[in-house]
Amino acid sequence: MTEPAVGQGFDIVLKGGRVLDERNGVDGLFDVAIRGGRIAAVGKDLATAGAKVENVAGAIVAPGLIDIHTHVYHKATSLSVDPGFIARRSATTTLVDAGSAGAGNYDGFRDYVMIHSPYRILAFLNISFPGIFGFDKGVSIGEATLRSMLPVDRCVAKIEANRDRIIGVKVRIGGPVTGELGLGALELALEAAEAVGLPLMTHIGGPPPSYADVVSMLRPGDILTHCYRPEPNSALGADGRILPEIVAARERGVLFDIAHGMGAFGYETAETALMAGFPPDLISSDVHVIAVEGPGFDLLHTMSKLLNCGLSLPEVIGMSTSRPALAIRKPELGHLGVGAPADITVLRQVDSNYVFEDVVGLKRQGTTLLQPVSVYLGGKAMEVSRRPFEEPFVLGGHHGHHH
Repeated sequence: MTEPAVGQGFDIVLKGGRVLDERNGVDGLFDVAIRGGRIAAVGKDLATAGAKVENVAGAIVAPGLIDIHTHVYHKATSLSVDPGFIARRSATTTLVDAGSAGAGNYDGFRDYVMIHSPYRILAFLNISFPGIFGFDKGVSIGEATLRSMLPVDRCVAKIEANRDRIIGVKVRIGGPVTGELGLGALELALEAAEAVGLPLMTHIGGPPPSYADVVSMLRPGDILTHCYRPEPNSALGADGRILPEIVAARERGVLFDIAHGMGAFGYETAETALMAGFPPDLISSDVHVIAVEGPGFDLLHTMSKLLNCGLSLPEVIGMSTSRPALAIRKPELGHLGVGAPADITVLRQVDSNYVFEDVVGLKRQGTTLLQPVSVYLGGKAMEVSRRPFEEPFVLGGHHGHHH
């Protein structure tokens, strides 16, 4: 904990919440002070003279949520949703787009979406030149079926010119997305990622190729997204255990991301993995034009789902703040240390009888939900919107509580 120099006033003080800051090892009741858009102090009974005070007693004060797998190249790619809508609804401060754009259309994403949004939007650039171009309700055209659609040099050049916002390479692997090219698409994506010295995020879809073959090619720091997808091509072998290739990949530093979406969260896989001591590294939504309507909805709902699967609240917060920030090599984000940008998400945990559903229709009775209270982005209070799909299931009014 740090105490500011005497006589230095704060702009805003969030008083009395449960501060969860995995990076700095903080889990307790503290005040968080903001000055000049940055975290100025975290401690007990901070001076509030002249500051705007928000009483957050009973609430959770976390670093701004980071959704490391979204699709927000809105209106220019058919699968993408409005980044402002999704950030307001899920109390998120940083949205990382997972390959909606490729080298051929990234400039439009930057100039027409990113720079006009108050939220921080970063991107994995798709190795496929046109990005994800044929994905919508009733439409699914693979963008990585032809080698000629994956020009490594164009991907590398676009990243080199846009390192401020492009934080890695994305490839979708599996089934009709890669067709006969299969692992060849992964080889090209790895070549590009290697050339720019950035991580690769790879989607794992239906077979072929197999989950084992895909994960075996990944390097330390690369991200396997959709880690708990259901069969076929789940993380489980015929014996019902986690595939040895997956365990080996984690041991060498490959990261495993939820990315719920419309096809990538199966309770049978998730529950088996968690029981076997194989939690995810990262929680994300894979929010897109179909997933936004459920059962994935958004990052906050996916966090609640994992909380109800038995992960602890500090784990769920860490997997949605500090860990994604480090995965995209933005260590200034995802924590509440003094001097960090004042990106803060305030949540309450409420009793709930919500029945969660996975992507194949399996249901699980839940007992708790995370709900947004307030959000600060660079010290500025942001709008938080309602969550009508969860509201009817909140029990006993809106009083936050601690377990």
